[in-house]
Amino acid sequence: MTPTLAEIVKARDKINQYVHRTPVLSSQLINEILAHEIYFKCENLQKVGAFKFRGATNAVLSLANEAAKRGVATHSSGNHAAALSLAARQHGIPAYIVMPRTAPPVKKAAVAEYGGQITFCEPTQVAREASLEKVVAETGATFIHPYNDYRIIVGQATAALELLEEIGNLDIVMTPVGGGGLLSGTALVTHYLSPKTRVIAGEPAGADDAYRSLQMGKIQPSVNPKTICDGLLTSLGTRTFPIIQKFVHKIITVEDDFIIEAMRLVWERMKIIIEPSAAVPLAVLLKERETGNKTKGKRLKVGIILSGGNVDFERLPW
Repeated sequence: MTPTLAEIVKARDKINQYVHRTPVLSSQLINEILAHEIYFKCENLQKVGAFKFRGATNAVLSLANEAAKRGVATHSSGNHAAALSLAARQHGIPAYIVMPRTAPPVKKAAVAEYGGQITFCEPTQVAREASLEKVVAETGATFIHPYNDYRIIVGQATAALELLEEIGNLDIVMTPVGGGGLLSGTALVTHYLSPKTRVIAGEPAGADDAYRSLQMGKIQPSVNPKTICDGLLTSLGTRTFPIIQKFVHKIITVEDDFIIEAMRLVWERMKIIIEPSAAVPLAVLLKERETGNKTKGKRLKVGIILSGGNVDFERLPW
């Protein structure tokens, strides 16, 4: 069941008092470099430093009272774990987070600081799912999937809703793609509000399962991905993929060298911190400028959702 515009607007109104309405910024220098008019929706400045807080908050607020009392649960080593922990804490309910024991210390600390009750497991999908199943059985908590959940998709769509309300007549809207929660939500709201606007996703060349999925017409698993974009390693979901198939114009892959260049460009010229995953759409534009593709010579209005700004400062890619 594809979420409606009314559901997205309702989610926006519901989460409004809990999430930041993040700014839309632009850079004259970046516009000159790319010969496009680019508008960056800065979800790196969202609570917990990522768009994930939107979906997590909407999911928590969607629970019936009895279910809410038992709390929420998920398995994640990244932004979703932190987002769900904070959303749960804000509403006075427990969050049970299964994390691989190998997760970066900075991410473990963030989840703990936001009040998540962590259960550590071995760093395999089987171990994650088995540990989560045990936690849910013991607590009665509701499992909130990081992306394959309509409550999450609708919540993530509110970022693009704000962007389109603020900046009209965009030629293109771009996001990165991992599991597809942000991309599918963005594609939906763009289809409803600005149907002539093309939705294009950027994906690391070393983790190109979403690109392959669109080409093959069915979900292709992410196997041994190799990229600095640790937020884009998951496969698409059964709820996100059909929306992406229907409403996303195309997915373009880009190498890590361009992603690092894009990340550094934003840090240096816009004076804001973004993580590698957030730099992927801009990296696509940098690559296309260099390869002289067919958009060259056309000055386009492009909206880019900067998905997050959670960076391990001990492991900067330059």
